[in-house]
Amino acid sequence: MIRINLLKPEAKEIREPIPTGLPKISKERKKASLGTIIFLLLLVSLAGYYFYQNWEIQKEKQLIAQAQQEKNQLQYVVAKLDEVKIQKAKLEMKINLIKQLKSHQDIAVKIMDEINRRIPDFVWLKEASYDGQILKIKGEAISNNLIADFITNLERSETFGQVNLIDSTQKTEGGAVYLEFNLTVPVIKPQLAPPEPPKSPATPQTTRRR
Repeated sequence: MIRINLLKPEAKEIREPIPTGLPKISKERKKASLGTIIFLLLLVSLAGYYFYQNWEIQKEKQLIAQAQQEKNQLQYVVAKLDEVKIQKAKLEMKINLIKQLKSHQDIAVKIMDEINRRIPDFVWLKEASYDGQILKIKGEAISNNLIADFITNLERSETFGQVNLIDSTQKTEGGAVYLEFNLTVPVIKPQLAPPEPPKSPATPQTTRRR
């Protein structure tokens, strides 16, 4: 007797072999992705650092420009203060000289007038004293030529004799270079005209009667 099995044969489970190369490819992709992420993070960090540094530089430039502007304003104020100091020094010199010449009031005004008229620009007097015969002057100038001009101007005056330059020393203050000088000059006192003798009163003429 023949038996026929009409049922489908059981399908045998066929397991395909897992290729051994896939894990390696996955690992390499993971490494590549991690490297890309690290590179992007580094690039973003560098870009952020660049923009931060650029912002700091711009901020420093603004501060420098503001400081330069304030410096220019301060230089203007300092220049004005120096001008006021020079004017004050001149005024004090004149006051001191007038006080020293109080006992010689006849010639004090003449000396002051001659000095003011004959001193060149950019020459400043610091001290002046007069003992009745010799005028001692201490001053400042920006060049030897100006000192020479001042001496020449004084000697051209009928009030002063031959000027004697004691010394001339170069000084530096606040970056400015100038010369400090000392000189003496005899003062020629004006000759006073002798007083005229008093006139005798006119004698009245008498008329004779005939």
